[in-house]
Amino acid sequence: MAEEVLICVDVETAGPIPAHYAMLSIGACPVMDIGETFYVELKPDRDQVQPEALAISGLVMDDLRRDGMDPKEAMLAFEQWVKQVVPEGARPVLVAFNASFDWMFIHDYFLRYLGRNPFGHSALDIKAYFMGQSGRQWSETSMQHISRHFLDEIRLTHNALRDAQDQAEIFQKILKLNPRFNISE
Repeated sequence: MAEEVLICVDVETAGPIPAHYAMLSIGACPVMDIGETFYVELKPDRDQVQPEALAISGLVMDDLRRDGMDPKEAMLAFEQWVKQVVPEGARPVLVAFNASFDWMFIHDYFLRYLGRNPFGHSALDIKAYFMGQSGRQWSETSMQHISRHFLDEIRLTHNALRDAQDQAEIFQKILKLNPRFNISE
């Protein structure tokens, strides 16, 4: 069985689905090495926007149109970074807080621009893992609830890189609760 490298990924977008809204930024880090990072802001590939989404992230469409990286170049850069942090023969696993949302955009962009996704067709959801690990109800898996247990304060910034790092830190602490994992401090 191939080694798996857990990579925490967070995205900021212009709305809720990739069919209509652009992915605006990607942040990523290996769960076990939050200092090894990837971050990119993308040139929007569509114009539809939900103002609430931009208000949350603080990203500005005009700035991204001018300064953002072309989506194909961004996905190539992300793929190259994944290859650098994942040893030959190992498998990258996308980990996210509400993985269905982040993976949906990542998968769409990888397939649309490169025709392949290094993470494949699956993602590990931190909320679901916490629910299974702790026996808590789904309503107790929000960032507000979980961060109270695993971070000094709620630090969700909606900067894709910072959020990926915070989520990786939370996931490290959740994994330490499982005696099957031998994770040293």
